[in-house]
Formats: sequence, structure tokens, C-alpha cells
Amino acid sequence: MKNARHEQILLLIEKYEIETQEELAERLNQAGFTVTQATVSRDIRQLQLRKIPSADGRLRYAVGSAGNADLSQKYKRVLEDAFVSAEHAGNIVVIRTVSGMAMAAAAAIDSLDWREVLGCIAGDDTIMVVVRTPDSAPEIIGRIRSIARTAH
Repeated sequence: MKNARHEQILLLIEKYEIETQEELAERLNQAGFTVTQATVSRDIRQLQLRKIPSADGRLRYAVGSAGNADLSQKYKRVLEDAFVSAEHAGNIVVIRTVSGMAMAAAAAIDSLDWREVLGCIAGDDTIMVVVRTPDSAPEIIGRIRSIARTAH
């Protein structure tokens, strides 16, 4: 139940500019989840949601934590240096890296907190990335290539 609720929260904050815990609780209740403000508060902590400015300057919930910006940049540099190629079959993206760099590059991909990515498994020079749907695989490859291009 908690996993389904967490998934619904992520969908809701992606679709709506949710500003308060009360608004999030109301939307969850409308979606069929019976929650209290305390449950929502705990979910926000567990999902590491943070508030970011919306277009009109008001604050809304978003995924990620503010302290990860520098770390995310470092991981992107690792991905830039490691990337060799990428292709996909269904909802699996296979990424080739420089020898010995696959684990670091997989950690980089995980750190980017892309909602479409379910997880990575890395060997020495190959990463298998499982994405939510076959349709999201080309998009993930495009993002990875875009990051890698900044170094090449």
C-alpha cells in the first residue's frame, strides 16, 4: 500500500503544482488513498521531496533534495568521462562504458533520480538500465548522450 501511495504522490506532484501537505492529502484521498497529514508528512520525508519555486514564484513539492546538486554535477562528469555507447531492447537500456567505469556510471545514473529509471546493474564496462516502459528507453538514451556530449 505504501509503495502504491508513494507512486501516486510522485504522479500527483508531477501533474499538479502542490504547495501544501494538506493539498497533497486531499488529492491522495480523491485518488482513493485514505491518509492523514502525519502520513503525508512521513511520505514527503521518505521520498525526499523538497519545495521549489513554481513559475509564479510560489513554492511547490518536487523530487530530490537541495543538497544533491553538487553531487549530481560530479556524477554527471563521471558519466561524461565513462560513456561509450547506448542502445535498447524493450524497456532495457544497455550502456557501454570505458573499461572499469560501469559501476561509477551506474551510480551516476541512479543519482540523477530520473523517474523513468527503475534501477541499474553494472559490470566492468556494461550497464543494464531497466526503465519503466519501452517508450521511455529512447528518451533515457537521449538524455545520457546529451550529458556525454558535453565532454566529447
